Amino acid sequence: MNYYVVKYSGPFGFIKPWTAVRDSETFSQQFLTPSIVEGMEKKLFPETLSVSGIHKIVGHRISYDQVSGQQEVIQTRGWNSTRKGKEFLFDRPKAILVRGVLQNPILHLAFLNKEEAISAAEQHVCLCRNEDILFPELISESTKEEFETSDEKYTGFELVFEKNEKSFLVGYHRISNEPMHGWIRVVGQPVNAV
Repeated sequence: MNYYVVKYSGPFGFIKPWTAVRDSETFSQQFLTPSIVEGMEKKLFPETLSVSGIHKIVGHRISYDQVSGQQEVIQTRGWNSTRKGKEFLFDRPKAILVRGVLQNPILHLAFLNKEEAISAAEQHVCLCRNEDILFPELISESTKEEFETSDEKYTGFELVFEKNEKSFLVGYHRISNEPMHGWIRVVGQPVNAV
């Protein structure tokens, strides 16, 4: 079985942590959840918007140079009200989180269909935020086995979307709110620290 692999890269990329922890620091995950990959697929192939699930991307891999801590101001969901005389004052408390941003991420997306890979290679993708854009570089052809094991061409983390004895909970699907499970395949050295 042949894969057609599109390589994307960019200066930085944010991967959202799946926990809703509002600590002083939230370290972003280094893997892509099923809903992130599904979101990229729907961006690349808008005709799949009405169909739930991942149907065109058969594998992915992400690597990066390092994780940089970036401060972000957040507000709580609810409002606090206090009474001052006859008036009510409403405010939303603010806090600062330090989130991890990947520096120089490299993303590989694998497809079974060459035409789908060519179409994907004509577009950019975003990991989790619209301003974190990764641009296509090249398309390569590989076997499934080479894609899963080649630490020279396809280094990185890949969350394999299946539930088995190696799997763990990786979050909740953003649309269906169903639990998502997977296990991490590590190929080569995913962190390319210089």
